Amino acid sequence: MAYAHDTHHAATGLSLAERIGQLRADLATRIARYRLYRETLAELSTLGPRELHDLGLNTADLPALARSAAYGA
Repeated sequence: MAYAHDTHHAATGLSLAERIGQLRADLATRIARYRLYRETLAELSTLGPRELHDLGLNTADLPALARSAAYGA
C-alpha cells in the first residue's frame, strides 16, 4: 500500500542551516515511526492463533494494526 505525504515545506526566508535542520528532524521522525511500526509488528506477531482469535484478529490484520499505531490513520 502506497502513501502520499505532503512533505513540501515553504522554504522562503529560511537559511540553508534551518532547512537542513528541518530535513534532519523529518528524517528522525520518519525513522522513529518506522521503528515503532517494526516493534509493534514484532510484538503482535508473537501472539498465537488463539490469542488473535480472542481479540477478533487474524495474522492478515497485523500489518495494518502496526501501521495505524505508528503512523496514525
